[in-house]
Amino acid sequence: MLLLDLIAEQKIAEAMAHGEFDDLPTQGRPLELEDDTLVPEDLRMAYRILRNAGFVPPEVQALQEIGQLERLIARLEEGEQRAVALKKLDLLRLRLSERRRSARNLELEEAYYRKLLDRLA
Repeated sequence: MLLLDLIAEQKIAEAMAHGEFDDLPTQGRPLELEDDTLVPEDLRMAYRILRNAGFVPPEVQALQEIGQLERLIARLEEGEQRAVALKKLDLLRLRLSERRRSARNLELEEAYYRKLLDRLA
């Protein structure tokens, strides 16, 4: 990877020497890296303050916990600790799916509901 970094740096230096970056539309201004256009305007400042303070939405925190637990389970050998970790992982995934109520889950629930109605009819 170091070789690719060196090549990239060399190409950038060559482009700068030829003046290829002189007429960029954002030259001299800081880049706007945060896109919060989907956040309601009255909530943007509050979200920005929370994000800068290190707070994340509960869904993101749950995804981080799930990732950590999956990595831990991959290292554990079969046994009681692994079984407990797998149960906790299932619980975290269940809680996350309850929070999300994604369309996929709703479709599964609707199919189950239809089957149940057919069986009862």
